Amino acid sequence: MLQKTRAIVLYNMNYSDAYSIVHVYTEEFGVASYLTARAKSRKTKVPKSLFHALAVIDLEVEHQNLREINRIKEAKAHIPLISLLCNPVKSAISIFLAEFISKVVREIQPNKFLFDYIFQSLQVLDLTEKSFANFHLVFMIRMSQFLGFYPDATNYEKGMFFDLQNGIFIACKPNHPHFLHPGEALVFYYLLRMDYENMSNFKFSRHERKEIIERILEYYRLHLSTLPEIKSLEILHEVFG
Repeated sequence: MLQKTRAIVLYNMNYSDAYSIVHVYTEEFGVASYLTARAKSRKTKVPKSLFHALAVIDLEVEHQNLREINRIKEAKAHIPLISLLCNPVKSAISIFLAEFISKVVREIQPNKFLFDYIFQSLQVLDLTEKSFANFHLVFMIRMSQFLGFYPDATNYEKGMFFDLQNGIFIACKPNHPHFLHPGEALVFYYLLRMDYENMSNFKFSRHERKEIIERILEYYRLHLSTLPEIKSLEILHEVFG
């Protein structure tokens, strides 16, 4: 039975000489993998050019939840995100976030709120013409809200520590090694005040931005059962170097 869904492309991998496997986050099925032909053809209903990192596409698929890999009947662009391909900085951000999402979100069950968050965020990135250096920082920390472990900053006061393990600001150093000292905690608090509308108002040095990403990833590792190495992180560091 054919079914339709919107999908966000995470990555492609070669399966054989004739086929590739595209991994996507779908609106209807959660994380899913589909077999696609590698051969180019003008008549194909599944053009390879659609499957770039974080492309938003409309799929008609043969989907069975018990299958590890399903088939795509037809694919087309849902909305064109041209600047994610043409702008080298946005392209690097897209590749990094696509890998981040693929390693953080493993649910085969759909999560409409998370899908909408990612979809709307991509539209913001595509339309933002300048001052988007903090976009991925905002995206990563706010995504934790949809996964159930967004940090609590309601009681923050200057000089507090941030307990990464419990996601709270506290007055005294915790009795475990997963925390931020007051200076780092202040930067982390600024991060929690950021959104897509005001992100250009916050200025970070290359070193600070690198440290923030590492701390966000540490926070995710403490709250997820596993988080493999993000290989594209070095590319992102080079772009903002």
